[in-house]
Amino acid sequence: MPCSVTKAKICVYPNHEIPARLSVILGKPSLFTLSVFGRAVIAYLGLFLSALIAATILPMQSEAVLVGLLASTNHSVILLLLVATVGNVLGSVINWILGRFLLRFKEKRWFPSSESQLARAQHWYRRYGRWSLLASWLPVVGDPLTIVAGLMREPLVPFLLLATCAKGTRYLILAAAVMAWL
Repeated sequence: MPCSVTKAKICVYPNHEIPARLSVILGKPSLFTLSVFGRAVIAYLGLFLSALIAATILPMQSEAVLVGLLASTNHSVILLLLVATVGNVLGSVINWILGRFLLRFKEKRWFPSSESQLARAQHWYRRYGRWSLLASWLPVVGDPLTIVAGLMREPLVPFLLLATCAKGTRYLILAAAVMAWL
C-alpha cells in the first residue's frame, strides 16, 4: 500500500493501517500511542475510583473530577457519564452491603450511631419508602440513606434501579451544565 502523504519523513496511511512490511520493522505500537492510551485509561480509572469512594461514607468529590475531564474535551462524554455512574452506584452498593450487616454490631461501643438515631433513620425510611432512594445523590443525606436502605433490607434490584436513576441523572445534569458553559 503506497503512502498517501509524506511530510518530514512521516508517512500517513489511509485508515491508520501500517503495511505488513513496516509492522515487522516497527513491531509494537509507538510510545506516543501507548502514552495517549495510558493517559485515557488513567483518566477513566481515576473518575471511576473517585465516584466509587464519593458514594461511600468516605469524603470525596467525584463531580470535580468529572468537570475537569469534561473541560479537557479529550474524552467521550457518554463514556465519562457511564464510568462515573457505574462507580457511584457501586459505591452505594458497598453502603447497602454495610447496612445489611450493620445491625449485628449495634451493641459494640464503636458502633457509629445511637439506638435513637438508628430508630429515627428507620422510621424515616419506613415513612418515605424506597422512593427516598431518588435522593441518594444528595451530598449530606445520600450516603447514609443507602446504608439505611440496606439496614431496612431493601431488595437489591429496586435499590440498583433507583440509585442508578438518581446518580445518573445528577451526572447528566452536571455534564449538560458544563457542556453548555464551554
